[in-house]
Formats: sequence, structure tokens, C-alpha cells
Amino acid sequence: MYPSVDQLIALGASPRDAERVAEPLAETCIHYQITTPLRLAAFLAQVFHESGRLRYLREIWGPTVEQNRYWTKNGNTNPADGKKYLGRGLIQTTGKDNYRKARDYLRRDVPDVPDFVARPELLEDPQWAALSAGAYWDRKGLNALADAGEFDEITQVVNGGQNGRDDRRALYAKARRIFV
Repeated sequence: MYPSVDQLIALGASPRDAERVAEPLAETCIHYQITTPLRLAAFLAQVFHESGRLRYLREIWGPTVEQNRYWTKNGNTNPADGKKYLGRGLIQTTGKDNYRKARDYLRRDVPDVPDFVARPELLEDPQWAALSAGAYWDRKGLNALADAGEFDEITQVVNGGQNGRDDRRALYAKARRIFV
């Protein structure tokens, strides 16, 4: 299996977290052709940063000042939507519109995709956490940026800025050593 449990641990995941997501993550990488060393390194660096090295399949809710603004972003229409559609999955899908996009994109070619808008907690399941990250990666065309070595541009797409840039770059360098 690629990425393997041992490779995920080498990148910084705990054995428990690596075991929990290795199989769905490997299946996702195959499904979305995230299979070259550069693609794997870029994808896993982003996934590891966004999920706290595979520890969090759901955003930690404060709420913080930024989280309090969620209710007006990404299709959220009432104050309760911010918490209901908080970041979930390995790339932290956030907001009602993005839950809908994940569901609809996955339904193109993955059987039995649940309605994440109606049941947002399902994005915390390792299978859907991994597949939603792969779907986002594919929908945004990030394999092409990975092939070109445009890692900071990938961060811009995933994060909407460069938050965590040093950590993401360190993970990318480490992943390149593991997978290249």
C-alpha cells in the first residue's frame, strides 16, 4: 500500500492515526492519481498540516474570532451553520457550499456517497475524510501544480493564504525524502 503506515509514521503521524487512515488514504491517492513522488509529497504535506499530522479529522472548535465569522462564509446562512459546517476531513472542508461541492464531486464516480450537507459529521469518517481531500485536490487541479513543483501555489489554493507556510514546507521536504 502506498503511502504505507510506516511512511505515514515517518512523516510524523502517530501509529494509531497512521493505521486509521492509511488504507483510505492509499485508495484515495490511487483514485485521484496522486501516485508520483512529487504528487504524494505535496498532497501529504498539505494533508498533514491541515489535519495535525492525521490527528484531527474535525477542526478544533473554540470558537475563535475566525470561526465566529464562518456563519457568513461559504454558503452558511445562519449563525448555527458555522459550527455545523466546521472544518472536517483531511483538508478541512469548511462551509455548507464546500460540503455540497465535496458531495457532488465525489458522486460523479464514487458509489454510495452520503449527503454531507444533511450529515456533516460523516466527513470525519476516515474513508470520507480521505476521499474529500482527494476530491478537493482533483477539483482544483493540484496534481499539475505538484508536477511543476509549485508548492507555495498549492498552499495558496488549499489555505487561501500562506498560513503555516514553514510547517507545510518542512513537511514537503520530509515527504520528498520519504517518497522520492
